[in-house]
Parts: sequence; structure tokens; C-alpha cells
Amino acid sequence: MSDFPVKALRSVEITTPHLAGSVEFYTKVWGLDVAAEADGTVYLAATGSDFHVLELTPGEATSLRKISFRARSQEDLHHLFARARQSGCEVIGSPAPSPAPSRGEGFVVREPQGCTIEFVHGDHTKPPRVIADRPERLAHVNINSADIEKLSAFYQGELGFRLSDRSKLMAFLCCNSDHHAIVLAEAPRNGLNHVAFLMPDLESVMRGSGRMVDHGYPIGWGVGRHGPGDNVFAYFVDPTGAVIEYTAEVLQIDDSYVAKGPGDWVWPPGRTDQWGIAPPKSDACKTAQLAVPFAASLVTTARA
Repeated sequence: MSDFPVKALRSVEITTPHLAGSVEFYTKVWGLDVAAEADGTVYLAATGSDFHVLELTPGEATSLRKISFRARSQEDLHHLFARARQSGCEVIGSPAPSPAPSRGEGFVVREPQGCTIEFVHGDHTKPPRVIADRPERLAHVNINSADIEKLSAFYQGELGFRLSDRSKLMAFLCCNSDHHAIVLAEAPRNGLNHVAFLMPDLESVMRGSGRMVDHGYPIGWGVGRHGPGDNVFAYFVDPTGAVIEYTAEVLQIDDSYVAKGPGDWVWPPGRTDQWGIAPPKSDACKTAQLAVPFAASLVTTARA
């Protein structure tokens, strides 16, 4: 497999104007557990080995505050920091021990298009469990970009990601055997498109989707099977307007995988996925995918 300095996507931090309501939704409906609370932020865990996969922080509006990746080694962590700084990223926090409940060492930068990204190494983990119908970990984060090619070049050239596929409107980037950890979507403005949570299997996606519908959250798109990544999907809009996805069966790739281009991902008229049974994406989902900006305030390593 390629020599990736980034080992995996770990977590995201989202600001919410209704912290208590967001915590209740993600624990009682979506399927996460409270792992810790510190400095006003609530850390939520899935069933896998990550200490947490979601941080909820109070804010005036919903925004993406940061994306966190796990570096393969301490040496890689420092090398990534040097590359990020040299590439023109705004340094928010230099490599240092984290006082957050997840601990470890990390740094925080803001990449040129405005997304704050964190890299950690040596953070706490826990014994993984597999629980039907509940998320195991993050699968990917989809970022809206007004200049996909420039941002894709940054992830590949400075952070060591590899392009796994390119559709007409999206670039799919990997940092391990998962087909993609980051997706860049062509959009009129930069910001969060959606966050995908990995479920154990197709059955769990279906049952998790049923649980969402039972609680009054309609499916925004799906259930279907994507082209790039071959993963099953179901999209929803959370109570504060962020788009979230249940997904499973993500394609596993190695260095022999050849990236395909836009011409390889074309469906018949009216079809939106491989199966051809998913109805068109809802207007509410489309609107929400363009409505969540990057947070304007700075992040410090105290929140890492």
C-alpha cells in the first residue's frame, strides 16, 4: 500500500446553536455515546476504537470547526506540520501535547481554502465493539470547494493523500485502504457538504435509516449505492442543518487500483446511483449541503 503519512480520518468538530438538543439527537437517535465533556465541548464516540468521532461545541450557528486526522507516527506528525506550514497554511496550534480528553500530541492549521484541520498522534483509543445498527467510525467527510483541483493538489502534494477517483463534480481522496476519506465537491462556496458514518453492514444502514424515519427525520437521499467507492448510502439532515450519512461496504483498494475519470461514472437519465432505485435527492438535503460554512473563529490545541 502507498506510503501514507496520514493513517486515518478520526473525527470532526461541529458548532451547534442547540448543544443539548444536538447531544440528545446524536445519542438517542443517531447511535453515538458521550465519551467526555470538557471546556464546553461534548465528545461523542462510535463503537470502534476511536476515543471520539464527533465533537459538539456551542456556537451561534452550525459550522464545521475542524476535521481531525491521525498521523501514522510522531515523525510523520512533525513532517506534516512542516509541509503544511511551508504550503502557506495558517498555523493555529504547533505540535504540542493535547489537554483534551483524547490526549496525544497534535497540531492545528487552516488550509488555504479555509477549512481547519488537525493532525494527532498517540491519542487514546478503546476496545472496538460491533453493534448492529450503530456507527463504528467516520467513513469520510465531504467538503465543498470552489476550486477542487487546487484543493486536491494540496491534499495530495502536501498531506500525502492519493486520488482514488474523479467524477464530474467530485474528487475522491484516500489515505489508507478505504476508497476515500475525503471527498471534494464542486460548489459555489467552500464549506461542509456532509459527514459520513460507517455502519457495520447494509442491514445496519437500513435499520438505522428506519430508526431515523421513526423519529421524524426523512431520508434526504437513498437508500442507494454510490459509484465511486461502491458504498451503500442514506443521507439525512440533522436538527441543526448539517447533512449526515449512514454508509457501509466501502470499497477497499490497494496500489493496483486505477483511478477512473468522469466518463466512467455516468448513469442513465433519471438515475442517481448504481441500483437505480434511490429517488432524487430532496430539496432540503440539497440546500443543507451548501448551508454549513467553515467556522470563522480559531481553534486551539486545547480543543484538539
